[in-house]
Amino acid sequence: MARRQPLPGSAAGTIIAILAVVVLAADQFVKYLTITHLPEQKAVPVLGEFLQLYSIRNSGAAFSIGAGYTWIFTIALAVVACVIVWKAFSVRSRLWSVVLGALLGGVLGNLSDRVFREPGFPVGHVVDMISMPWMLPAIFNVADIFIVTGMISIALLIIAGLRLDGSRERDHAASDDAASPADSEDAPDATGSQSPHPTEAGS
Repeated sequence: MARRQPLPGSAAGTIIAILAVVVLAADQFVKYLTITHLPEQKAVPVLGEFLQLYSIRNSGAAFSIGAGYTWIFTIALAVVACVIVWKAFSVRSRLWSVVLGALLGGVLGNLSDRVFREPGFPVGHVVDMISMPWMLPAIFNVADIFIVTGMISIALLIIAGLRLDGSRERDHAASDDAASPADSEDAPDATGSQSPHPTEAGS
């Protein structure tokens, strides 16, 4: 089966940018609907106890950890976004493009809240609205979903040995193994001289 050709750098960057914008827009639209239509801190059942909507402002991280250190999360989100943009220039893999684009959109979604929402930069509160009491005590949002799935996907891609350029670790290992015998044949012997070639007969 023929291997798919790596993406040009411009194509990979376009995929990352488009996905990031789509995820960011979806996250902010859901947050807008939450603010304008959901009552504050009151559970609205969607699928009974399985899925509920619960509008709340979160100044901390997951499980409201670090509520007094909101500015730290703002810095962390900004650093993650910068790293993704930096790595995007070396991406040639379609899977990596999709994963990094979705992750970047999720990061920008929560970073926008930290920067633009009350009580103001850089300690804005993130709008959360999705509650699944049977599974998690935390209330989360659309951006959180893409951040978590993005991090899990990155771990799986690393375990699978897929590099940012679209190549795989096993391919590099195979090429290194193939080069080793050739190198040993051309290497000088212990005396520092090349092995003599056999002379032609009949001279």
